Amino acid sequence: MIGHIRSGSASTAEQVNPQEKAALIYAQARSELSSRLWKAALGGDAASSPAGPGRSESPDMGLDALVALLGGDGMPVATPPIAAPPPGVPLPDPDGHSSHNGSGSQGGDAAAGGLGANAPYAATLSAAAERTGLPPALLATIVQAEAATGPDGRWLTFSRNPRSSAAGLGQFLSGTWISEAERPGTWLHQIAGAQGWLNGHGRVASDARSALLQLRYDGDTAIQAIADYARSNLDQLRAAGVAVGSSVENLAQSAYVGHHLGLGDAIRFLKGELSPDRARKLLKAQIGSHAAEERIAEAGDATRAHRAWLLGYVAHAVRPQRFAALGTEKVPRNA
Repeated sequence: MIGHIRSGSASTAEQVNPQEKAALIYAQARSELSSRLWKAALGGDAASSPAGPGRSESPDMGLDALVALLGGDGMPVATPPIAAPPPGVPLPDPDGHSSHNGSGSQGGDAAAGGLGANAPYAATLSAAAERTGLPPALLATIVQAEAATGPDGRWLTFSRNPRSSAAGLGQFLSGTWISEAERPGTWLHQIAGAQGWLNGHGRVASDARSALLQLRYDGDTAIQAIADYARSNLDQLRAAGVAVGSSVENLAQSAYVGHHLGLGDAIRFLKGELSPDRARKLLKAQIGSHAAEERIAEAGDATRAHRAWLLGYVAHAVRPQRFAALGTEKVPRNA
């Protein structure tokens, strides 16, 4: 399972350098992808997957649709020709985590680091936190707010937004994921470099886009990318004159707004400068055109409607205290 490269022991994973882990991630990603496609073609067990806001797991999605999804932006995936399953055949459990002993609640089990069914990700969250200087509870709450979850609270790595290219535990847009791979110093940049996916100008080669985008569905890689993106967004928000706060809760909320909107829109949103046209577009992408127009009509203005929806969602979903057992100490470096 590509989300379990750390399996065996945390110490073993820690001994693997980034280049070796990159090669391992990619090899297992390709192997696991092929396995999942074959299982889907033969008909697997359904993954129970209620969708979060703007996200779904599409359990009845056919194999052709899955191939198109994993290809990203219309890029083909190099997989064996497989006949599509009959209509209604569900996708198999994308993670194979059916034996997780979660608490069944989103808050999780304190004995498992507050992660419950997501306890296998504790080592990755800890490593990403150590690398970026951000508390693991902050990173976990971004995942919790972005990813769809199963009945047991398990984060579903195949989470996706049907209205955009957002996918994976971090709901990264294709363009953002590629940009993070091109940004020196990130986890994704190390993977892309180790795999030879970057051209002489440091850009992702066109024939490598599909493979890179598939890694959004690897839970470990998504968490590392979330950490890099949060660190960068917090630094740049502060540089732009935005007060991001100092408590873990305030930092988590600021980091989430940056993650959710992207840096430019986040700066405008937090400064109260988001235009009505942009606000309308963003709101429609999240809740659909009909629901967005209803909210705009009620609020009398698209900017107010979008602001009320996003602030309400942040207040409800971005609560790092639910992961307090992971560690919510103040962040160093005035982060």
